[in-house]
Amino acid sequence: MALAVCLLFDRRSERAVRALWDRLEQHGVPSLASHTHRRHVPHLSYAVLRSWDLAAVTAALAALDDGSPVQANFDGVGLFRRGRTWLVAGVSAELMARQQRVVEAVTATGADLHKHYRPGIWLPHCSLAPRARLAELPVAVAAVFDVLPLQATLDRAALVNSATGEVSPLPSLP
Repeated sequence: MALAVCLLFDRRSERAVRALWDRLEQHGVPSLASHTHRRHVPHLSYAVLRSWDLAAVTAALAALDDGSPVQANFDGVGLFRRGRTWLVAGVSAELMARQQRVVEAVTATGADLHKHYRPGIWLPHCSLAPRARLAELPVAVAAVFDVLPLQATLDRAALVNSATGEVSPLPSLP
């Protein structure tokens, strides 16, 4: 179980990502739409916590300045181990600084940050297919490249519990 501090897509961008998930499913590649509890939302995670105090994390994030919406250009497909397929986001210095502020705020509460979300290691991405098999990768990549690039706006933030899919909106955009 993990708790993620996520940026959420605006309505237009969310529809575009969900359409990509549907496109993958139509090509026989299981996407986040059908994964685990099936409550996944398109997102970009600033931080993933392995242990946390929810009240402390929420208060720490509320204390951060409210930022403007994030503009992201997704123009490639990436792969993590075990077939996790994702959209590659262009990275601005501002986005990297915002992620670092979030990490500093939540880890100051004693939360245990997943190692892949440490500043300098973090790769901003939007997950598409969590467990694509090797034989599915060419199909998945072709399906995604048919619709890229994706210009997206991330205009909301939330805490997302990966075990339940529960989304708890944050009052500001860190």
